[in-house]
Amino acid sequence: MDKEKLRNLLNGVAGGRISPYQALEDLKDFSYENIGCARLDHHRHLRTGFPEVIFCQGKTPEQVAHIFLHLARQDAPVLATRATIEDYEAVSRIVPEAVYRNLARCIVLEKPAHAQPEEKGWPDVLILSAGTADLPVAEEAAVSARTMGHRVELVADVGVSGIHRLFDQKKLIQHSRVVIAVAGMEGALPSVVAGLTARPVIAVPTSVGYGASLGGIAALLAMLNSCAPGVAVVNIDNGYGAAAMADAIIRTGRED
Repeated sequence: MDKEKLRNLLNGVAGGRISPYQALEDLKDFSYENIGCARLDHHRHLRTGFPEVIFCQGKTPEQVAHIFLHLARQDAPVLATRATIEDYEAVSRIVPEAVYRNLARCIVLEKPAHAQPEEKGWPDVLILSAGTADLPVAEEAAVSARTMGHRVELVADVGVSGIHRLFDQKKLIQHSRVVIAVAGMEGALPSVVAGLTARPVIAVPTSVGYGASLGGIAALLAMLNSCAPGVAVVNIDNGYGAAAMADAIIRTGRED
């Protein structure tokens, strides 16, 4: 962080030349921390509502741990996605409070000041998993949304091959603020869900399926071509991306 620039900004506020509001706007794009293997954006929380998230895939466990430690020094939760057990072992040696969510493949460090709300009333985010095989992606969305501070409920194995199971969740679907529908194979679940509710539906295609599913492309194309209005689609297996979109929708509603 540029100390001189920060000093001038604070002196400007103290001298009345800069308003606190303008100073906050300046700080949103202020600086980052260069730790060698990464340049950490510590002010992303101010701009976007949630801190920078670590995408572990392609990084060494040592790099993940180094980044995690520096993010953990901030007064905010830390989330790392696509993490292996080796990544977690490296992190836990220097940040023992971190927790590994095995099915979601996420490492999480929660901060007391950002405690999750009590699980009362209808959920902020309802996550529907078409099949049990889709659960890793659904769990990534659930862990991410909870770390962002939302009440989350996950309902598994309610795909269209046994559609009566989905209809049993109709009240939940209609009263949750945002619905995330996770499905592989033919990817039909989001279209059916969107026909049952006025809530925003975020569709997550997964790479689950036989050869003609093309690693999730069949589900992705089906969701993009949904005949039901109100469906937004994220990338294949991108549970975190769905949670981030749900977070943006909910925060916008609260700001209004």
